[in-house]
Amino acid sequence: MTAILPRKTGTVKLGATASRRARRARNLGAVFALSWIVLIVLAAVFADVLPLDDPNAISDQFNAPPGTPGHLLGTDMLGRDILSRCIYGARVSIAVALGSTTAAMVIGVTIGMIAGYFRGPSDAVASMGVNFLLAFPPLVFLIALVAALQPSLATLVIGLALLGIPNFARVARANTIAFSGREFVTAAKALGAPPWRILRKELLANVMLPVMSLGLVVMATLVVAEGSLSFLGLGVPPPTPSWGGMLASGRESMSHHPHLVLIPSLFFFITVLAFNTLGDWMRARVGRESSI
Repeated sequence: MTAILPRKTGTVKLGATASRRARRARNLGAVFALSWIVLIVLAAVFADVLPLDDPNAISDQFNAPPGTPGHLLGTDMLGRDILSRCIYGARVSIAVALGSTTAAMVIGVTIGMIAGYFRGPSDAVASMGVNFLLAFPPLVFLIALVAALQPSLATLVIGLALLGIPNFARVARANTIAFSGREFVTAAKALGAPPWRILRKELLANVMLPVMSLGLVVMATLVVAEGSLSFLGLGVPPPTPSWGGMLASGRESMSHHPHLVLIPSLFFFITVLAFNTLGDWMRARVGRESSI
């Protein structure tokens, strides 16, 4: 007699429902994250035409709390409008994160793809260069660079881009090696396509999908790095507003006027969370597409 196995239909349906709910929640989080990023980027770009006070204008309303007439988020210890300084401070954070990530991505992807496709001496040289950059403690490297070149936006972009190159190079190399053995690359080689055409036409699009998801997470990391350096006095020099600089200037009055630290911290937190959330969503999408 043949044994009748119990059906697990209910368990399968429950698992599918939970998976759909998790996917729906992830998609909803990505929508909110993208909305915040678009909002903060547009506000930073068009800050000059928005009805905002001069971020460096000093008034006699010192440490005014949020909700003060004319100052929606209050003022700091010099009477400067906090909302205006947060919006203009977003320019620094976004510019540093975007500029550094773009530069690191271009250089890192180029190095990683060449190393992963040609292997041999190219791979050895690339690995040596990546390991050389990883050997420096990031904070020590940035402090030394700022000391040599003076604190500025360009110095931050250069230093953070150099620190970001190894991450992109490793991801690009690993994906280039993985895709180099696929049928479409083999077919292109059989048709006599030169290596640079294969790299550009066949491999680049496939490598860029995971690299772009990494780029969003790296941007979140670089926003934190820029804020940390500005907090230590190694970022963009005052009076240019920056979120890290606002935290540093408001820490002494934090016990009596917590909004001086709380408000720029919220801008900090939401922006970093948005980049991480969008990066995780994109990484999940790339994983699903690559498994099909």
